[in-house]
Amino acid sequence: MATTRTARTAWEGNLVDGNGQVTFASSGIGEYPVSWPARAEAPNGKTSPEELIAAAHSACFSMALSHGLTGAGTPPTKLDTQADVTFQPGTGITGIHLTVVGEVPGLDEAGFVKAAEDAKANCPVSQALTGTTITLAASLA
Repeated sequence: MATTRTARTAWEGNLVDGNGQVTFASSGIGEYPVSWPARAEAPNGKTSPEELIAAAHSACFSMALSHGLTGAGTPPTKLDTQADVTFQPGTGITGIHLTVVGEVPGLDEAGFVKAAEDAKANCPVSQALTGTTITLAASLA
């Protein structure tokens, strides 16, 4: 069954001086402030589209990797994934770097890296972001 998730942004003002509120409507987990300075400079307690993409990508990748490892008979004990999304004003998103450290009993480093590469290629968020260079560093704890 297909699912749809919804987020809304209410924006006031121009790009540089304006600001907005991102609301996670489907889950109801809250509203978060967003602004151009938070995107192009220091966050100062506000989020950005890139941070939201990083959250989505790290979660999706972790789920895909966990699923792949479990399907191969080596379920992970723990996966710690970080996604770094780089934004260059005037250019856009210039890359995403995933870093994952896993605890996977019975699996060697080469097997973990292979599984992580497969998850990077096949998680739905990676597939949605195919116009962006995605790199990966994977290691066992």
